[in-house]
Amino acid sequence: MERILITGAAGFLGSHLADRFLSEGFEVIGIDNFITGSPKNIAHLNSNPNFSFIEKDITEFIKIDGKLDYILHFASPASPIDYLKIPIQTLKVGSLGTHNVLGLARAKKARVLIASTSEVYGDPLVHPQEESYYGNVNPIGPRGVYDEAKRFQEAMTMAYHRFHGLETRIVRIFNTYGPRMRLNDGRVIPAFMGQILRGEDLTVFGDGEQTRSFCYIDDQVEGIFRLLFSDYSLPVNIGNPEEISIIDFAKELLKLTNSQSRIVYKELPVNDPMQRCPDITKAKKIIDWQPETNRLEGMKKTFAYFQSLPKDELFKTEHKDFSKYIR
Repeated sequence: MERILITGAAGFLGSHLADRFLSEGFEVIGIDNFITGSPKNIAHLNSNPNFSFIEKDITEFIKIDGKLDYILHFASPASPIDYLKIPIQTLKVGSLGTHNVLGLARAKKARVLIASTSEVYGDPLVHPQEESYYGNVNPIGPRGVYDEAKRFQEAMTMAYHRFHGLETRIVRIFNTYGPRMRLNDGRVIPAFMGQILRGEDLTVFGDGEQTRSFCYIDDQVEGIFRLLFSDYSLPVNIGNPEEISIIDFAKELLKLTNSQSRIVYKELPVNDPMQRCPDITKAKKIIDWQPETNRLEGMKKTFAYFQSLPKDELFKTEHKDFSKYIR
């Protein structure tokens, strides 16, 4: 049985990846410090004999007994509300955490896949964004802690690949959604759905003409799975190229949910990207991947998940006390 370590295993993406690799017959070791992940996301795995879990901050030395065949590095805050409140921890997990993961992969002779992000493109001047684009990033802006952490992470990964001959893969993840997203994490889909469920107005920033593209979790996991077992070491975009403006998306959700909520406008946040859409030519060619879930189908499943949450969670304004992580 092959063994895989998943950092950030209690997070949205990490927990779905744990499900997938267990279903494929792997022994899965999860690691998370619950800074943004939740024990609820992996509670269903506790009785699985092929799953084990370590509560740990990966910015500290990582020790895993026995062999490791693969590592998926998905530990990181991933939404603006998180990385603006814990900027130093965001930088540390992308730098020190990545260094620890790569060192462990080298020691175990394991293949490692690093989770990067479309945020490396910043507020792009090229559209759609292809992997050869270097990006338009403000390193000292409020979003810079996340953008630059991920850019450094990619650079460190390629250094280990070139200098040590480590088997590495890099996925640049575009907006992904689905069950187990945190309702109050500040991203547009849970924000809108939470507002609809609470009977509140939908908050659109700026004029709403900024665009996004949304990839359903099952499609994202499939792309990551295929990339891990490919022979390609450079970054690959995984996302859905179907683009929609935020204002049109808000109207689409109101219609889908039969909501009577209104749309209200607020000032656009600093360095908020105006366009975000992946060029997935490389993914199609290298791993024969493209998304299969249409947005309407995916949004229905995601809204049903949020509807199933307890009412006290629906009305929480904050999921985490970050104070112990601020240092």
